Amino acid sequence: MRQNLRERLNITDVFMWVVGTLLVVLIIVGSISTLLKGTYNERQWFDFVVFGIAQGAIYALIALGYTLVYGILRMINFAHSEVFMSGPFTAYFLADALFKSGFLEQNPVIGLAAVFAVAMLTSILVAVLLERVAYRPLRNAPRLVPLITAIGASFFLQYVFRGLYGPNLKAYPELSVLAGAFEFGEFKVLKVHVLVIIAAIVLMTALYYIVQNTKIGKAMRAVSEDRETATLMGIDVNRVIVITFVLGGALAGAAGVLYALVFRQVNFTMGFIPGIKAFTAAVLGGIGNIPGAMLGGIFLGLF
Repeated sequence: MRQNLRERLNITDVFMWVVGTLLVVLIIVGSISTLLKGTYNERQWFDFVVFGIAQGAIYALIALGYTLVYGILRMINFAHSEVFMSGPFTAYFLADALFKSGFLEQNPVIGLAAVFAVAMLTSILVAVLLERVAYRPLRNAPRLVPLITAIGASFFLQYVFRGLYGPNLKAYPELSVLAGAFEFGEFKVLKVHVLVIIAAIVLMTALYYIVQNTKIGKAMRAVSEDRETATLMGIDVNRVIVITFVLGGALAGAAGVLYALVFRQVNFTMGFIPGIKAFTAAVLGGIGNIPGAMLGGIFLGLF
């Protein structure tokens, strides 16, 4: 038994386990030390948790795009961060025009719905074009080729939107309906965080329902399990893959607007850091696993 264990383990495995264990110990010790010192009071801890859940919800929505594409194509779509960026960056111009005209303040629900619609449609368009132009011709190529293509597409899209909209930061308008906070005694929850959390829950629930309880969801799960067998059973694989990119793009576009409402600025590089964190969340939850991506995003946002 010892000999089998020695054969299975190598110096890299041992090193990674040691590093991982040390990191966990440091996190636990540091957290306990912070709690014992009383550096933060109860209200501040509450604020951290609420902001962590809101931020994690945004990561989860982006992570779902990574995990959907990986589940179907077994590839990491590194250009998904630019799909996330394209929606809110384009929708900014509508939001700014509606705000300056006064329509957004007078009709915040309709105005925000229009902004979300433009962002989601833009992200869907970019995602579908990516699949059709960049990924479909390489579907049967070695895995490294689509990966390199995805990285190249990411840079290409960044500089396309830089050329279209300029290199400067653009500030999303601050709506009075989302300003301030709900008060629960001495605890406060920002209204924009409430919007983010509710919107994320609705979108994630809708995606889970589509995948688990609809005909197209069943087709997606079949293609994910075995693409060739799914084709033999009469499933249109190309259509399923396009719908997968549509769903991932819609979630990324919505996440982008929520991100812009929280941080109130967009630019052509805004997708890079959230994209990396969302990819980490997807891996943390088990890439290809939809509930895992949701939980991974929330976990990462909190911790």
